[in-house]
Amino acid sequence: MWGEFFAALTCDRDRAAVLLYVSSGSRASELLGVTPGDINWAKQLIRVVTKGTDDREPVPVSPQALTVLAAYLDHIGLPQAGEPVFRTRRAPDRPLTYWAMRRVIQRVNDRLRTNWTLHDLRHTAATRMANDPNLTLSQVRAILRHTDLATTGRYLNARVEDLFDALQQHYNRPRVERTIAPGYDPDDFKAVFGG
Repeated sequence: MWGEFFAALTCDRDRAAVLLYVSSGSRASELLGVTPGDINWAKQLIRVVTKGTDDREPVPVSPQALTVLAAYLDHIGLPQAGEPVFRTRRAPDRPLTYWAMRRVIQRVNDRLRTNWTLHDLRHTAATRMANDPNLTLSQVRAILRHTDLATTGRYLNARVEDLFDALQQHYNRPRVERTIAPGYDPDDFKAVFGG
């Protein structure tokens, strides 16, 4: 579904925003506040104002998201230093609002007959990260900026494919044959443990 959703986006602005949402796990409002000074191209991260604070915190993003963001900014030009990078496409030039970004998602949903939300993009990022064996839950918590590890733990999902593979390994493992260590009488074991 993700590939189909992404393909339905019609411009680099929307593709860059969606890729940043899915790779960083940023909340909708956090990402829309990113300014040119918040982008660290070399370290592949952005800084966002975390919910409930005034602190700008670094968040890693994917190289693909930065590539599409660069194409978008190359097309529109770099906004002034303190201005958000995501802008309206029609005059007058102004920052893209939450409601406008929400409408972008709704238009894609109308075309595809889906029901994605901006928060689903954060959930997608969180689920991917939490279920990646190369990331610890503590690292995912830090990236998502959750205050409680239990909140991050909600994104751990056992996929059917993983369960199937694990069960196949379990069923195909050789059965352990019990043996009695030298020096013990087998009859004593039978008397104590049965069998």
